[in-house]
Amino acid sequence: MNEEAPTRPAQGGDIVYRHRAVTRIWHWLNALSVVVMLMSGLMIFNAHPHLYWGQYGANYDHSWLDITRGHLRIGPLHIATPGILGVQPNGHGFVVAFPPFLTIPSHYDLAGARHWHFAFAWLLVVPGLLYWVWGFARRHIQRDLAPTTAELRPSHIWHDVKQHARLRFPTGEAARRYNVLQKIAYCSVLFVLLPGVVLTGLTMSPGMDAAWPWLLEVFGGRPSARSIHFICAMGLAFFILVHLLMVVLAGPINEVRSMITGRYRLPKEKGE
Repeated sequence: MNEEAPTRPAQGGDIVYRHRAVTRIWHWLNALSVVVMLMSGLMIFNAHPHLYWGQYGANYDHSWLDITRGHLRIGPLHIATPGILGVQPNGHGFVVAFPPFLTIPSHYDLAGARHWHFAFAWLLVVPGLLYWVWGFARRHIQRDLAPTTAELRPSHIWHDVKQHARLRFPTGEAARRYNVLQKIAYCSVLFVLLPGVVLTGLTMSPGMDAAWPWLLEVFGGRPSARSIHFICAMGLAFFILVHLLMVVLAGPINEVRSMITGRYRLPKEKGE
C-alpha cells in the first residue's frame, strides 16, 4: 500500500483551486447586469442631467450637480468637459450628458433605457440575494471576505497600499487569500454599493413608495434617493475600472482563467 505524499504549503507556480462555482457564476452574472444597468442608467440620467438633495427636483430648483454643454458642476466646483460630458451627438442642437458610446440604447430613448434597466435589475437582485444566503451559510463571507482586526490596523492597510502602488502583489501561499484592500473593496460592493443602488432604485418607484413608505424617510425623499443612486452607481463604475486595472497588472490570463475554471497558478517570487 502506497503512503500518501506529505503535504506542503503551496508555493509559487502551484495550481490551486481558488474560486468556487457559485462565486464564479455570480461574478459573471453580476458583471453583465451591472454593466447593462450602468449604461442604461446613464441614458435615463440624460433625460434630466441634474441632481438634488431634499424635496426638490423641478427644472428651476437649485441642484448640487449639473452636466450641461461641455460643462460639469459639482456644488461650487466647475469643470470644463468639452467632447466628454454634455456632448451634442447628432449635430442638431440636442445635448446629452453622457455620450452615446456609454449608454444603452446608444440613441436617446428614455423608455427603452428603462426597459433595459428594469429587466436586468432582476438579474442583479435575485442572484445577489442567493449569493448572500449562500455566502453566510457556507461562511465564505465570514472566512474569506471579512477583514480581521489585525488586517484593519492602519499600519497594515498602509503597507498594502504601498505594496500595490509599487506593483508588488502577493506571491505563493499568500496569493490564495484576498488581501485587506480586496476585502474592503469587495465588502463595500456587497454591503454598501449594491444594496444602495437597489434600495434607492426602489425608493424612486411610486409603487414601492406606497408599499414601503419608510424608504422615503430613510433616504430623505425621491430626489435625494436619486442622488444617492447616482453616487453608488459611480462607485460601482470606479470599482470596475480599478478591478480591471488590477487584473491586467496582476496577469490577465491567470486571473480570468481562475474566474472561469476556478484554477489559479500562484505567482512566483521574483527570481524563482
